[in-house]
Amino acid sequence: MAGGGLGFWQPFKLLARSRKIQWRFFLGGALFFWQNASGINAVNYYSPTIFKSIGIIGTNTSLFSTGLFGVVKTVGTIIYLLFLIDQLGRRKLLMIGSIGGALCMYYVAGYIAIAKPADHPTSSLPPSGVSAVFFFYLWTAFYTPTWNPTPWVINAEIFDQSVRTLAQAHAAAHNWLWNFLISRFTPQMFSSMGYGVYLFFASLMIWGAAFVFFLIPETKNVPLEAVDRLFQRGLPARRAHAVVWAELEQEEEALRAGITAGLEKERTTAHVETV
Repeated sequence: MAGGGLGFWQPFKLLARSRKIQWRFFLGGALFFWQNASGINAVNYYSPTIFKSIGIIGTNTSLFSTGLFGVVKTVGTIIYLLFLIDQLGRRKLLMIGSIGGALCMYYVAGYIAIAKPADHPTSSLPPSGVSAVFFFYLWTAFYTPTWNPTPWVINAEIFDQSVRTLAQAHAAAHNWLWNFLISRFTPQMFSSMGYGVYLFFASLMIWGAAFVFFLIPETKNVPLEAVDRLFQRGLPARRAHAVVWAELEQEEEALRAGITAGLEKERTTAHVETV
């Protein structure tokens, strides 16, 4: 993307003129739709209701379960920062988070549909209820180091300086828009859909994995000046990183060869002058 100069309106002008930038804005905003489609903010804001639907009753037990949910998220974030982001890359993390999280949600939905824990409240969970709680925390472990931070990382990597500020504002706006919509209608969803809420979010996570597979290129280790190449027309997103990385390696080898040839020429010239 060519630089558009400084000024408040320049990023808007670039966005209006460039289909490539518009496409990246769409991808960046859509990532936050799929992030919220995992159900994370339904859980964040209504975790006591979530645990009650699984069969956890009592204020202390519910609050403890909610607190443990926060601990799992904290640990997952630390693991992401220290190990996962540069080991697995962005695409793999998002797809693993989507598929793993969806399977966990499907299990919880199946448990609620079969056992109907809300109709049989008890002070102690049966083994099947314990397994449902385990899969809920496993869903949290899948989500936190994948969909929680990675959309922000990708939005920071696919735009150059000319539109990055506007792109980050756009991403944040999408995040809060979908956050609001999900949290606004979560109580009504639980009232009318029951365990179908879990099926709903699980199915959206599967669609989120497909979105990433077909449309989001890997950005790991790609320098900012080469990011445009990831979005070349006709280059599938799933192959873009490999193609661009091979081009960068060839260019680096050519540069090294040119430097080596130049040094050899200088040595030869110096030797001739000395003789």
